Amino acid sequence: MKKPQNKGVKISLKKGLKESILKTIKDMLHNECFDAVLMPMQVPAKDSYAWVLIKDKKILEEANPIAPVMPVQGAKALSSFSRKGETSLNIAALMKPCEIRAAIELSKLNQINLRNITLISYDCPGALPLSDYTDNPDNSEKKFKTIIDKLNFHDDSVKPVCQMCDEFSLIPDCDLHFGFSHNQENFMLLIPQSKRGEQIIKTMDMKASQDVSEWNKFIQEKRKKRQNKRNERFKKLKNMVEGFDTLMDTFSDCIGCHNCRSACPVCYCRQCYFDSETVIPDSDVLLLKAKKRGGISFPLDRIMFHVGRMSHMSLSCVSCGLCSDACPVSIPVAEIFSYVADNTQKDFEYKSGENKEESVPLMTFRLEEVKGIKKLVENAEG
Repeated sequence: MKKPQNKGVKISLKKGLKESILKTIKDMLHNECFDAVLMPMQVPAKDSYAWVLIKDKKILEEANPIAPVMPVQGAKALSSFSRKGETSLNIAALMKPCEIRAAIELSKLNQINLRNITLISYDCPGALPLSDYTDNPDNSEKKFKTIIDKLNFHDDSVKPVCQMCDEFSLIPDCDLHFGFSHNQENFMLLIPQSKRGEQIIKTMDMKASQDVSEWNKFIQEKRKKRQNKRNERFKKLKNMVEGFDTLMDTFSDCIGCHNCRSACPVCYCRQCYFDSETVIPDSDVLLLKAKKRGGISFPLDRIMFHVGRMSHMSLSCVSCGLCSDACPVSIPVAEIFSYVADNTQKDFEYKSGENKEESVPLMTFRLEEVKGIKKLVENAEG
């Protein structure tokens, strides 16, 4: 993992945080640091946000770099036009840290080509639950503006999974990062994290001369508080997921819509096994099962679906919370998967989305692992 830079560019905040970020990106477009930028923009109905690829600097002024909600995960949007190979345009993607991490994971899974992509992140206070926003968009916009203005990283109105996220700031493998802790001093930091980021700073004739130690101290304080909340919440989640009967109770309200899979950025299969003809039994089989058991519950295989999805993607889970936003029966899917992912990734000594060069563990093996696998097989056969 790369060490974070200890110097950043000092950028004035006299016009406000959102406006200063947009001006910086606009200037980068003007100086041809990239050809277009991918950024959230409020839809005409003013009740949601969409990802827009922007080349026109006038349109860029209408975008919102720090959107209050995440209807679509940014990495999924980025994957939609870079999955089949490098793009013809040099594109900057301004996204939340969890979206940057998901993009890095998808690049390892050959679902995103990052060759012509500049990843830009920022200190993220979280996002509001999608249902809260759609119920009252105007009030949600005002509430989130207050969170941003006060740089409140511990507001109870953001998604539960955001409240316990400890990866809300600088991602080692992004190219540029906006640090916000100096809002009270009327400036923010633009921190280069790669050769590409350093080249953009050079092209912009900027100087990364501002010490970032105070900003880093601010972030570490916020991170420690979130980690404490994370540990407290995980103690409760443990009682919701360990043991088959417990899982049955936790997912008893599941209606089998598979929205959580559709919203997840790292569930990328074109055809999910659980939607295939292999899984769907014919009527005769269902009748036989019903007679044998005295009745069967619909939809079928709810627990198998969730356990299967956990085993399939928990190593790459970035705890973005889109699965909970998509759940129509309010199961805390995101928190449950975050708990499982935390344990799985610790077991494999892996952190999703932090290192472009590090492969997803189950996609590679080391020679010394072969003996261990042989022993597991022999024990199973015995």
